[in-house]
Amino acid sequence: MENYSKARTVEQPCPCPFPGLSSDTDEVRVKDGSKIRNLMRYALSRMEVKPRVLEGEGGHPKSEEGGSTTEVQEAPCSQAPEKMPSRQIVFTGTGKGVSKAITCVEILKRRVKGLHQQTRLLFSTVLEVWEPLEPAAGLDSLTVNRNIPAIWVLLSRDPLDASLPGYQAPGNFDALWAQAAKEDAGVAGGQRHGGRRKRGGGGGRGKGPGGPVRQTGRSREPGKGQSHGKGALAGQE
Repeated sequence: MENYSKARTVEQPCPCPFPGLSSDTDEVRVKDGSKIRNLMRYALSRMEVKPRVLEGEGGHPKSEEGGSTTEVQEAPCSQAPEKMPSRQIVFTGTGKGVSKAITCVEILKRRVKGLHQQTRLLFSTVLEVWEPLEPAAGLDSLTVNRNIPAIWVLLSRDPLDASLPGYQAPGNFDALWAQAAKEDAGVAGGQRHGGRRKRGGGGGRGKGPGGPVRQTGRSREPGKGQSHGKGALAGQE
């Protein structure tokens, strides 16, 4: 492919893997360059109950007359009825955006309690169009189909079909996080106990504050040269 350059990339639309899902369900498409802060701001605004202030009421409205500013009498701030939150929301991510989509789902489940989860793993098709660097060379353009991993996560306030694969009931993540924390604590405790060095015992020489120190242990047996020396001294006597 050294004679080609990538001209464009076209991601094929992926059909929704959740049958019977309403067409007006909110969908959050997570990409590699998406910011989690912006994604969560939108998702929480759709799933949480918050009062809305009517536009054009409250505050300090002002009107300009002949170049001068005249302050109008302040009106009491009125609030509209609380907007009903969405019942369902879908997170989608492809390629490098899969991990960010999972992060957004876990954050939302911690902020909004009682959400049922349905997860689907699939592949999304991406078309890559490659054009030759030198058109006069007689090379044709190439179209490459690539399958990249994708994830679809449905969060619903209403109960979902628990018999389908990928279902997760509300509150399961609390037990999962507790078990993971307990395992991490056990691993950390094992490393602390296993990292201590054993004291005392062992042969060989060690270094003390005043220089090399010889470890006390089993006395060495006399060598052959030493035995011959004792015999020679006995003979002389």
